[in-house]
Amino acid sequence: MNLPRDAIATVSFVDQYCAVYQNLFPEVRSFECFKFLHLGMISEIKRKSLPAIARAVGLESSQSLHHFLANSPWDIETVRQQRIELIKLALKEREIILCIDETGDNKKGKSTDYVARQYIGNLGKTENGIVSVNAYGVLEGITFPLIFKIFKPKSRLQEKDVYKTKPRLAIEIIHELIAMGFKFRLVLADSLYGESGDFIEALNQHQLQFVVAIRSNHGVWMPQGWRVRYTRWKKFERVFSNGDTQGRYIREIVFGKRRHLRYWQITTDPVGLPENCTWFIMTNLVGDIQKSVGNNYGLRTWIEYGFKQAKDELGWADYRVTDYQTIERWWEIVCSAYLMVSLQSQIFKEADSRQQFTSTFDKLERQFCQHQWWDEGRGWKNILNNLRLIIQPTIFFHLITPWLKVFQIPMLKQGFFHLIDIMNKFNAYVPDG
Repeated sequence: MNLPRDAIATVSFVDQYCAVYQNLFPEVRSFECFKFLHLGMISEIKRKSLPAIARAVGLESSQSLHHFLANSPWDIETVRQQRIELIKLALKEREIILCIDETGDNKKGKSTDYVARQYIGNLGKTENGIVSVNAYGVLEGITFPLIFKIFKPKSRLQEKDVYKTKPRLAIEIIHELIAMGFKFRLVLADSLYGESGDFIEALNQHQLQFVVAIRSNHGVWMPQGWRVRYTRWKKFERVFSNGDTQGRYIREIVFGKRRHLRYWQITTDPVGLPENCTWFIMTNLVGDIQKSVGNNYGLRTWIEYGFKQAKDELGWADYRVTDYQTIERWWEIVCSAYLMVSLQSQIFKEADSRQQFTSTFDKLERQFCQHQWWDEGRGWKNILNNLRLIIQPTIFFHLITPWLKVFQIPMLKQGFFHLIDIMNKFNAYVPDG
């Protein structure tokens, strides 16, 4: 009886993270492609097309990667469940901020499933494209993806599809996350959801605190004789995740009498009220919240920031397939690569009771820090920058290998192998139940 061969190694920290998923793939080649995509997605190649990833990870063609996405018999739900389980293990019951937003991408023609001419929020206009509703968490400035759901326009519904609005999809996501055991300190969302009565009702049903954007012409029912009044502007310091501050102004909008829901206006200029720098928000936070509501709403920037990273850095929109089953697989692997980066943050390592993750950098890791491009920041992009330095020797070696087949330079190859061996001593943090 022939035993299955071991999967081809990539870079040790990628292999360590992906090993958690290994049993979910029916064959070793599928698992290898899973690892290759993680390595390619976090690399510095600008467009994460399958041919570009194949070259970067040392494959002669992208055919195996395409087969993995389109035809390999692996179940996306089990992969997603494993990713969610890793997040829960890393959180260790800690509360998170839940961000809800939709993201869209331009797509030409109508051959791709669920592509239609529709409003794309991150572009701020109606375009031909594909849209999804996404949820991800924020813990002490580190973002990580949770669940995404495709939005299916009425004009592109397929057999057995049921039309659901974006707020309805967001409600389903919240129900699912709560059923999974996630705990939320705060929910943030933009005006599409803030103006949805069903969405707000769902938040209240689960007794969740929230800060949501609303339109400037948001209407509130008031008994006859009540009037709208504004409190005086008060200045506060908006504190950003990196510790920087910036002046903001806030005032409350009171519709008759203060009730359970409170309304606020925030701006950078209380005189000119520039449209792009003035926000209307609604919240059920209680107490003296003139300062806290401003900073809590400021966290909403993570809504845009989180998927900017996934889209710009990991290749969320770089697929070249048309059926949604394959697109969904691509998106799930992007989310997995995103989580792999997030888990290397200190907030997750320091919460682990195992000694190797509570200690400071060991001697080798301190050497890594001596690289002139090593990023000392603690944010998600800072972590990605450093992981890219770790995989550089492997990626560069794959890219120059075709030349080394033309011009034999044994010492150069040996030097690469030695450097890659050093990089492979960099270990990934993977939560262990």
